[in-house]
Amino acid sequence: MNKLGRILLTGGALGAAAVAYSAGYERSRWTLRRATLPILPSGTPEVRVLHISDLHMMPNQESKQRWVAGLAELEPDLVINTGDNLAHPQAVPAALRAFGDLLDVPGAFVFGSNDYYGPKPKNPARYLLPASKIKRVHGEPLPWRDLRAALTERGWQDATHRRLELEVGDLRVHVAGVDDPHLHLEQYDLIAGAPKEDAQLSIGLTHSPEPRVLDRFAEDGYDLVLAGHTHGGQLRLPGYGALVTNCDLDRSRARGVSDWGDMKLHVSAGLGTSPYAPVRFACPPEATLLSLVPRDVDLTSENDSNETPFEAGESVR
Repeated sequence: MNKLGRILLTGGALGAAAVAYSAGYERSRWTLRRATLPILPSGTPEVRVLHISDLHMMPNQESKQRWVAGLAELEPDLVINTGDNLAHPQAVPAALRAFGDLLDVPGAFVFGSNDYYGPKPKNPARYLLPASKIKRVHGEPLPWRDLRAALTERGWQDATHRRLELEVGDLRVHVAGVDDPHLHLEQYDLIAGAPKEDAQLSIGLTHSPEPRVLDRFAEDGYDLVLAGHTHGGQLRLPGYGALVTNCDLDRSRARGVSDWGDMKLHVSAGLGTSPYAPVRFACPPEATLLSLVPRDVDLTSENDSNETPFEAGESVR
């Protein structure tokens, strides 16, 4: 075999190994991300917020369902779900099994495009185009109304174009959200204005972290915005990061915590993929436990945004 043949053979083997790793291992390497955010008033007790996004649930994904259900052992004070829960018309029962005992915790949610429409096969190269240049291709309608009814019946609140006042322990929390900006469904004017003056914490919710929406939340003085949609890039290269975000957010903010003006932004890399692109590379599926603490807390010894394995039954505090 000549040199070119050996190079091609080696490259093909490496490519096959990368695909096998991305599709066979990493996309189910469930990971808990933790971060500590100093955004509460002085003297306020810590609040633990579990951020879940982008399950893209299929009925047969039992490993995902068990892992998400086990997150209840973290004993969060508040659960936030930023959408794209479904990937199949019959996935509502599976999603509810995944949420399990988390539905007994105070929670709020907004939906994303893959709560409304199912996935369809797409050319992956289209995601390399600017988000504004991508033509939307919708699959079959999904039973989002059934999911919303089940979530609200259990006590989670739909924050879509609503301003909510939640009691989380002794904390007064203002939550407001918009419908999915990825589909241009947001109507921010319906929730516009500063959070209530007596709120000790204000959280904005959006599925897709579009800068035009983040700017409005920041202008209104929110403490924190939670979003999903990006999958953290889904494919990340060491030393480079996310290849794309599938929205107008810059690649450096594709996952994790960042500053947006005076506001904190957390983007979840999510827990799923489209069934037509079931791969992740250097970007494991994740949920995030955000520890919110007073602004005057010294965080010099904290290891923020670290990834940790989590198995139900382990010590979590």
